[in-house]
Amino acid sequence: MRIKQVVAILVCTLSVPALAEDQNTLLAAELAALREQVAQMKAMYESRIAALEEKLATIGKPGMTNDTAPPPQTASQPMPSEPSQASTTGKPAAFNPETSLILQGAYTSRKDVEGISVGGFAQRKGQGDDDNKRGFNVNETELMLAANIDPYWRGQATLSVLNSEASVEEAWFQTTALGNGMGIKVGRILSGIGYLNEQHAHQWDFYDQPLMYKVLFGGDSYAQDGMQLKWLAPLDTFVELGVEIGRGQNFPGDDRNISGTNSQALFAHVGDDIGISSSWRAGFSWLHTRAGAREGTFETMSQDNVSGTFNGRSRVWIADFVYKWAPDGNPARRNFKLQAEYFRRAENGTLAVDDGGNLYNSLWRTRQSGYYFQGLYQFTPNWRAGLRYDRLSSGSQSLGDNPADIEIINYHPSRFSTMIDYSWSEFSRLRLQWSRDRAMLGVTDNQITLQYIMSLGSHGAHKF
Repeated sequence: MRIKQVVAILVCTLSVPALAEDQNTLLAAELAALREQVAQMKAMYESRIAALEEKLATIGKPGMTNDTAPPPQTASQPMPSEPSQASTTGKPAAFNPETSLILQGAYTSRKDVEGISVGGFAQRKGQGDDDNKRGFNVNETELMLAANIDPYWRGQATLSVLNSEASVEEAWFQTTALGNGMGIKVGRILSGIGYLNEQHAHQWDFYDQPLMYKVLFGGDSYAQDGMQLKWLAPLDTFVELGVEIGRGQNFPGDDRNISGTNSQALFAHVGDDIGISSSWRAGFSWLHTRAGAREGTFETMSQDNVSGTFNGRSRVWIADFVYKWAPDGNPARRNFKLQAEYFRRAENGTLAVDDGGNLYNSLWRTRQSGYYFQGLYQFTPNWRAGLRYDRLSSGSQSLGDNPADIEIINYHPSRFSTMIDYSWSEFSRLRLQWSRDRAMLGVTDNQITLQYIMSLGSHGAHKF
């Protein structure tokens, strides 16, 4: 027995190194396989990072937007070079749109003035009633839905609710893969003219729009149903050209039931960096539209509001400039923005004037202009302060021969505004604004507004 036990012990002792050697060989193989997998993952991510850095280098110029380049990809979206789920399986891919809801409201203290108008300028009928809001008010509530449709198209809809009435601000689809800097957008779009026009109300740096936007576009940004074509030049300096055609249904045009187009627009933007801390963008725009029966009001020298129906053409020229500064190009803590736009409007046609029930037609010709400039300084990550000055010129206006001998006001409306706001985050903001408004002849209105803006859900980055 003892001999057998000794033999067994010797066999076990001799086999242990062999087993250990086998285990070491297996472990080494597993480690080699893991190292190979890590190397493959590292190479894959390095190539993707390089591709993203190359894309940022091409689209990171001032004013560049996603209108002419594919939107950023997320984990739930297929890369453009890969087939989508729908194309490989024949089943619809999951639809997961970006969704945001913007809540806006304000408390306003101002004079109670009937028929608010901008002296010397024809306005959209009923526009003054929209501006005469005092006390607490819930302002425009915006619902935005946006998503990539497939690797070639992207869509967005922005719905607005104000005073129990819902409207469609934007509803468009655009290309994402045309290449060569080209981009097409079709649907209801905010025009690319000027600088401020494409921005929604929650993006404004002040509670309200500049005065010239009110008189040119009836109190809102200019939007129309149509098509926009943009081209981004393949240059180191940012150069963007655009053309639009559309229905032209909004002020200064009107909704004419015609085939073809009722509005045309052209715009050009250029921009560049100044070192690593500053950047700028300048632009020039032109808008032409026709009106068949545009209803509006204007103020006479006797300060009476007269209604008229305009039939003719309206042309607008806009020059805009924006300068931005941030230490080392990082605006998170401190930044400064200087912004200005200059406008000219020319209208030619006939005006059917309603003078106390007596209707007569007169030739109507105007040449008007105006501008604003504003500066905004963010001095901490949460606090911003700004100043803005508006000034308009009613210019030359001719009403032709009219039996009532109506005389149009020759006036230079102006307004000075200052504001300060606090943002808890990029989703919540409280703003206090004071304005000394001399838009109406003989009226000086000191206005105080306390505004809130709250954003729910995901929201895309704003333009330059």
